[in-house]
Amino acid sequence: MIVNSLELMNFRNYEREVFVFDPETNVLFGDNAQGKTNVLEGIYLCSTTRSHKGSKDREMIRLGCGESHLRMIVEKDGIHHKIDVHLKKSKTKGIAVDGVPVKKSGELLGVSSIVFFSPEDLAIIQNGPEARRRFIDMELCQLDKMYLFHLTKYKSVLKQRNELLKQISINSDLLDTLDIWNSKLVEYGTYVIQARKEFVEKLNCYIKEIHHRLTGGKENIELIYEPNVVSEEFSQKLILSEQKDIFKKTTHAGPHRDDLSFVSEEKDLRKFGSRGQQRTGALSLKLTEIQIVEEKTGDKPILLLDDVLSELDRKRQNYLLEHIKGIQTIITCTGLEEFIKNGINIQKTFEIEEGRRKNGESGKD
Repeated sequence: MIVNSLELMNFRNYEREVFVFDPETNVLFGDNAQGKTNVLEGIYLCSTTRSHKGSKDREMIRLGCGESHLRMIVEKDGIHHKIDVHLKKSKTKGIAVDGVPVKKSGELLGVSSIVFFSPEDLAIIQNGPEARRRFIDMELCQLDKMYLFHLTKYKSVLKQRNELLKQISINSDLLDTLDIWNSKLVEYGTYVIQARKEFVEKLNCYIKEIHHRLTGGKENIELIYEPNVVSEEFSQKLILSEQKDIFKKTTHAGPHRDDLSFVSEEKDLRKFGSRGQQRTGALSLKLTEIQIVEEKTGDKPILLLDDVLSELDRKRQNYLLEHIKGIQTIITCTGLEEFIKNGINIQKTFEIEEGRRKNGESGKD
């Protein structure tokens, strides 16, 4: 699976630009804040219907414009597919695959698979639980249509329940309606909890060997899913926390409060791991993600590396680059010096300045 080309129109700081990518290693380079990451965001958006940053549609439209259009051509098994995404400030985005409108984001699953790796991912272990939940959700939403459906429904019900809790504090007669939302929250949340549990189990099948090799056989690692509540007790826990929920005007029980721990040599890396150990654990996690996508889809994913190499030492750089051979990779960085010095093979480069390619006509070197 590869991205052949990406066209951006009024997207972020791009007025209009076309990128034609090589099937192997592509590098976008230039000073900071010039628009390199925006290209990766465009690819991710066309693949998943959402921004990897969690940005709203209107935030991605070029300043002063009312709408934005992206077109990505992907190739899978020798067949080309055209993905169009139309962003509008005051309306829901429009999506089409091969000219056929897509009504639900789940219908886009399987057209292209992305693994996104940024400096923030290197801090996933030391950051708060939200970052680790987001990693799980981003991956599962790409791989499992039913997970995407249940997670979307769960978040909607959670929002409505929290609104009801605020109203109950003003009008206690609304208390009787809480049971309806509890039932829906359990219905959708149970699927989320079980899917996350199985996903972490699958991660463990790969990450132990990858981490063992990455540390030269010196360290082992295990991921432990920490659900806020187990499925069988979800309904009861909602009832037990009802008064607390009403007082605090928010829901305390549910998978929106889950976490994931990284244990190495019986040590919780979140609390006791060095910065180097935490980064190695995060790198192992992302390499494991590649393996799982390949197993699930039967094809290699498209790898997006957003200024990650500068955050890794030489050993980890080499391991990462060796591990991703044969995968189309699009990398952002400030300069090419590290690639030249380390003899890293690059098939195509794009120099970016103020939302434009400096080195020639759009889509050409």
